[in-house]
Amino acid sequence: MSRITTPYRYDFVGSFLRPQALKDAKEAFQAGEITKEELDRVIDEEITKVVAKQKELGFHVITDGEFRRTFWHLDFMWGFEGVEHEHTGKGVQFNGVLAVLDDTYLVGKIKAKKHPFVEYFKFLKQFEDENTVAKYTIPAPAQTFQQMIIPANYETTRKFYPTNEELIEDIGKAYQDVIKQFYDAGCRNLQLDDCTWGAIVGDAAKQRYKALGIDLEEVKAQLLKVNNLALEAKPDDMIITSHICRGNYNSAYFTSGAYDTVADYVFAQENVDALFLEYDDERSGGFIPLGKVSEDKKVVLGLITTKTPELEDKEAVIARIREAAQYIPLERLCLSPQCGFASCEIGNKLTEEEQWEKLRLVKEIAEEVWN
Repeated sequence: MSRITTPYRYDFVGSFLRPQALKDAKEAFQAGEITKEELDRVIDEEITKVVAKQKELGFHVITDGEFRRTFWHLDFMWGFEGVEHEHTGKGVQFNGVLAVLDDTYLVGKIKAKKHPFVEYFKFLKQFEDENTVAKYTIPAPAQTFQQMIIPANYETTRKFYPTNEELIEDIGKAYQDVIKQFYDAGCRNLQLDDCTWGAIVGDAAKQRYKALGIDLEEVKAQLLKVNNLALEAKPDDMIITSHICRGNYNSAYFTSGAYDTVADYVFAQENVDALFLEYDDERSGGFIPLGKVSEDKKVVLGLITTKTPELEDKEAVIARIREAAQYIPLERLCLSPQCGFASCEIGNKLTEEEQWEKLRLVKEIAEEVWN
């Protein structure tokens, strides 16, 4: 088993643009022109290629690019008992674009079962070597919790869970089970992708919750509770990180706002080993909240955007790293893009080569800063 752990000085969130061969194969499968086995064979081939590319670029963390899923979060939820989904053409409004997502809702109590993502991880793990470690990404427990209490799901969820506390308890236990499944499969580096904190920052979120008559501080406490409950049985030799994002769909964002209002919760109290933080533009606010990060955590600064193809100015990024180091020691900092390149299979508005150029820049800057 590899001795390398995440986060690395130069890292990435996990998803990559889907290659044309994969897009064509999925379209052919949906049209009934190829079998599921033929589609899976193409996916295996493309994962093999994308892992080779990550190694070629000199990265020590490898992922499968999330090539087996349509959505970064919903596909994982479908792996629990009690969860169903349907494609209705509806979705969530992002900045200037509708994110078309499958309706995902409860049909019973949430329970863990043999999760298909664990088998996906096993395929990735075969590519580990002495220089690389396989990282797998799944949505945070808080993301699953929030999915089940969105307005469209609230009434259905209450049929099975009269209170949020009961829902939190079952989600936490289900995640504990799946985390153990990953561990038993040899996974030592797991990343929880979490848009829930990013969705409640800023004045707009404050006003929205106030209008709904919901106590925002209670919401924060519930997000923290479900995430930490899921981590209670985490093995000591398993690294679990969290990636906090404000939404990323076809280069559009969902919310804006600084971390100040959630730092006392997620930065100070969430029991993860590191935080991947979105810091690619002014929507993310300043670095002062980094002073709230507990001393047992590292922070991965997402200073390189995945939303546009233009390369950042190297010296400007280095200056921002130095600025962040005023609030948290440089030795506890790392660098990465602020999000994945294709949180959903539609992907962001850049080419595969532009994607790789972004990662080359991340590595170049990190090697200069942490020589």
